[in-house]
Amino acid sequence: MKTNKYHNILNKILQKGHHQENKKGGITYLLNQTIELKPGDLLEIFEGHGIARNKLKTEMDLFQSGERLTENYRAAGITWWDYCGPILVNSYPTYLEQLPDLIRKINKEKRNSKNYVLFLGRNDTESNQQPCLSLIQFQINNDKLVLSAYQRSSDANLGLPADIYHLYLISRQIDVSLKSITLFLGNVHIYDNNKEGTYNLLSGESVKFNLNVN
Repeated sequence: MKTNKYHNILNKILQKGHHQENKKGGITYLLNQTIELKPGDLLEIFEGHGIARNKLKTEMDLFQSGERLTENYRAAGITWWDYCGPILVNSYPTYLEQLPDLIRKINKEKRNSKNYVLFLGRNDTESNQQPCLSLIQFQINNDKLVLSAYQRSSDANLGLPADIYHLYLISRQIDVSLKSITLFLGNVHIYDNNKEGTYNLLSGESVKFNLNVN
């Protein structure tokens, strides 16, 4: 099977990861990992991995509109927020609804080397699901977009591919060509109940992973 940079991080977790137990179950994890993706790398991941593109695009649209009611996500076929209850409290919509204004500012200015930054999340704030994606930085260098993101916690099987696709969708809203998307992963992990499926995925099989929630 031909591997890509996403497969490489999965394999590295399996081969070199540490194990711990947390309230969601056992995980194998690595700290402070980096993955840099050029447009060709993104294409390899999107073509070779079962990403729910339409649902993720709809989800991003709902985030950016500030939609907090989980029933409206469910109505769009997005059921993975049901466990949060009827409303998303201080979660992605709270912060990503600021993104359209920031994108308009970037597209108007297009200033080389300026750091345009969106922060997601606050300390000591009540939330039923703090964003795992914590910071997105936009830089224009030689008329190319360099997008960087810090992810405090990343479920390598479900969350990471979704976040990569979300970042790609965000990059498409900037009126310059994309050079790269780089993710800095504070903690990237595979849950024990998804470990066998990860080996199967790396062997070329089609796999459905389990969502781990509180």
